Amino acid sequence: MRLKLISCEIFYREICAAVSRSPNTIDIEFLPKGLHDIGFAGMRERLQSVLDRVDERRYQAILFGYGLCNNGIVGITARSIPVVLPRAHDCITLFFGSKERYMTYFDAHPGVFFKTTGWIERGTETGELSQLSIQRRAGMDSSYEDLVSRYGEENARYLWEELCDYPKHYRQLTFIEMGVEPGGSFELQTREEAAGRGWTFEKVSGDLSLIQRMIDGQWDEREFLVLEPGKRVAARYDDGIIASDRPRRGSSATGDVSK
Repeated sequence: MRLKLISCEIFYREICAAVSRSPNTIDIEFLPKGLHDIGFAGMRERLQSVLDRVDERRYQAILFGYGLCNNGIVGITARSIPVVLPRAHDCITLFFGSKERYMTYFDAHPGVFFKTTGWIERGTETGELSQLSIQRRAGMDSSYEDLVSRYGEENARYLWEELCDYPKHYRQLTFIEMGVEPGGSFELQTREEAAGRGWTFEKVSGDLSLIQRMIDGQWDEREFLVLEPGKRVAARYDDGIIASDRPRRGSSATGDVSK
């Protein structure tokens, strides 16, 4: 098959490795990590515009390298060929190889923050997407001194604790080793960051198999949603995570389905 793959750049090394082993012909388009930060409506609009530009006469299907990502893919609508999406709450599912393994680890490690090569290499966004990010618009990227000068010390302290001091919710850094690292520098950087914050560090082995199955065309219904032409992505609040729904005139793109 010839397939088009649209993916967050957070998977750059992993997807390139999987494509090199696939029997299919894959044309890849990576999009900046910063789409996650501009809100679900902005992310959906950007993703749909990229999807709409694909010359679908060249492909049998379009693959999306995204999880649900705070509903950023909800409302994405297939045109004339199927769109295939992993059943994943976020990108960490794809790094762990299954939603079950991810949730088992997450439940056993409250307060964990994950790092991979992609999160380290491409974790900071600049330019237009940085300006549009929720963090920038809400002032969450401000320094404590900036907040004091704008709002006074008492208000600044409250805003800093509630909006800007997000690391207080975490106490562990876990580096997911995917087997695509060129050396130990990414792990070392994560270890040093954990030590500097006074957090626990752990390294776990990742699993490329879910990404590989998506690229190879092994789209088991339990792991992937195959969105048929004319259908859109809807959220589900169960193990299915996402489902297909036919858009209705006047309906919201963020609507849920129960099926």
